[in-house]
Amino acid sequence: MHALKGIKVLDLSRTLAGPFCTMLLGDQGADVIKVEQPGKGDESRRFTPPAWNGESCYYLSSNRNKRSITVDLKSAEGKEIIYKLTKDADILVENYRTGTLDKLGLGYETLKEINPRLVYCSISGFGRTGPERNRAGYDLLLQGFGGLMSITGDSDRGPVKAGMSIVDLTTGMFAVYGILSALFSAQRTGKGQFVDVSLLDGQITLLNHMATGYMATGKPAGRMGSAHPSIVPYQSFRAKDMDIVLAVANNGLWTKCCQALDWYDLLEDSRFTMNEDRVAHREELVAIISDRLITMESQEIFERLDKAGVPCGPIHTIDQILNHPQVEAREMMIDIEHPHVKDLKVPGFPVKLSNTPSSVQRYPPLLGEHTDEVLNELGYSDAQIEELKGAKVL
Repeated sequence: MHALKGIKVLDLSRTLAGPFCTMLLGDQGADVIKVEQPGKGDESRRFTPPAWNGESCYYLSSNRNKRSITVDLKSAEGKEIIYKLTKDADILVENYRTGTLDKLGLGYETLKEINPRLVYCSISGFGRTGPERNRAGYDLLLQGFGGLMSITGDSDRGPVKAGMSIVDLTTGMFAVYGILSALFSAQRTGKGQFVDVSLLDGQITLLNHMATGYMATGKPAGRMGSAHPSIVPYQSFRAKDMDIVLAVANNGLWTKCCQALDWYDLLEDSRFTMNEDRVAHREELVAIISDRLITMESQEIFERLDKAGVPCGPIHTIDQILNHPQVEAREMMIDIEHPHVKDLKVPGFPVKLSNTPSSVQRYPPLLGEHTDEVLNELGYSDAQIEELKGAKVL
């Protein structure tokens, strides 16, 4: 049994934010029908390198638990297929430019007449309202536009992006939150609604305390490397053998840290007594700590601080963390059988439900793999399907 068993999702999205959103819904048991362009499909299928036996790793990572069909949305016959799918769909997800699907007759105002219970989620770069609504949105563009790059990196160097597609992925999660909220409402009221999710709105939300801090002080945060604007020491340091993180988040932990590492002189230094003092004298304290930790092996640091209950840890590379015993214990890299990719492994399920756990029901589908199957379910005969294929509708 899955939490979303019986829920039907019509996925008109592509690339990452939308597909990641619908994959999360599919992981919980929803029947996700991925609608792709005939002959081309989701553009992420061509995002290489890296590739795995000819399949894009980008595509493989965010498209499990879906069925793929190909439909020409510009054709009358293609639109009719979408209308038929909409009749018993619970959710639709799309991420076309503002106004595109309205012009095709596939916008919310049209489809809600077919199915008043439909939850129609529209993902865009800047939102479906406002002066920037018509701009295209990409992860890198929104990392810059949304302020993230202004606070990422070292102060003496230019802005850098986050190492992962943080804008797309968090937007996909916000979309799931909005969709499930609207779905719960629809099940109580019988009425669906339009869910407007944007990459920009997600980034403003993630600014969180930095946004509120600016409103309070009029001073925007800047780039501080791995440091924290309000807590010291709370950043990366270099040990003798590797880079590590020290997260001394309050005064009690500061006392424990100094005791564990025999830094009693720092406890007696009035410049570092309270966190406010340590923030005020950040440069002096960080320099002192850096000079001391660089002489120590990381294992000794971890053993001392772990015993004292002071948060600390290594800075792993991707290969190190994916092979870590804790990641293995949490089953966060899972195997999926795939017709083209032997031994396919992808990130697992980030949420563990005790009664209705997530599972892999389908490998990331091949382009159009389920077109015949889905159209047969809609009542199309094999002859009709072949005719549509001949007309390049499918």
